[in-house]
Amino acid sequence: MHHDIDDLRRFYYQRSLGRVVQRILRDRLAARWQPSACTGMTVVGFGFAVPMLRPYLAGSRRVTALMPGPQGVMAWPAGMANHSVLCDETAWPIETGSVDRLVMLHGLETSDHPAALLGEAWRVLGPGGRMIVMVPNRAGLWAASDRTPFGYGRSYTTGQIEAQTRAAGFVTEWHGSAVYIPPSDRRFWLRSAQMWERTGARISRVLIAGVALVELSKQARAPVGPALKVHVPNPLEILDGVGLGRPLGEPTRRETSAKSRGDRELGGDGA
Repeated sequence: MHHDIDDLRRFYYQRSLGRVVQRILRDRLAARWQPSACTGMTVVGFGFAVPMLRPYLAGSRRVTALMPGPQGVMAWPAGMANHSVLCDETAWPIETGSVDRLVMLHGLETSDHPAALLGEAWRVLGPGGRMIVMVPNRAGLWAASDRTPFGYGRSYTTGQIEAQTRAAGFVTEWHGSAVYIPPSDRRFWLRSAQMWERTGARISRVLIAGVALVELSKQARAPVGPALKVHVPNPLEILDGVGLGRPLGEPTRRETSAKSRGDRELGGDGA
């Protein structure tokens, strides 16, 4: 089941709870990828990652927001040149190996082809590239409520998302969690959200977060195709017979060379 772009826009930009979640997730992302450290990089978001990308607009070489067709697309950012693109979820209009940082929010859990989607993410990431995936935590309250975008599609445990991304050729560099408040619009929870985030980071085994986060790097795959034949010289070719046994009484190579030299000298005196 795919999200609808209008529902996502209303949640993150018009609803108080959505604005709080936006700030929490953006702060967690910026703590891992400081915008100043991404200067000159190509930053891409897939799904509905635009709430996460604004801090990178100023210094990055290029910022692109990819939105899957079934979800729909909106112009972003407001009042500036458009950076959003409608695309097929498994065929992105991005050059292979050209992306330095990729964030995926509301993309993987609703994908019809999650393995192919992760394969496309692997393709566009360049050497040293990193990706952060944000998905609903299966054990959290948010995955059980359909009043927010995190109640749609598949939910994951950290182990499940790590296993799925590992099968796609990624290496887990870090994992964390966020959004410890319940999916409620009550003022108490909204005003105390930052306090709950700090507390949850310290006692995450007690408080269950609504969102699981995993940071991944690209693992180089082994060449695929016919095996290359490598000629390994025979040790006898390298040593050219050194160390081989000889029949008893047979002259050594040094003795044979000395005899030949003596024969030549005698031949020269006789001429």
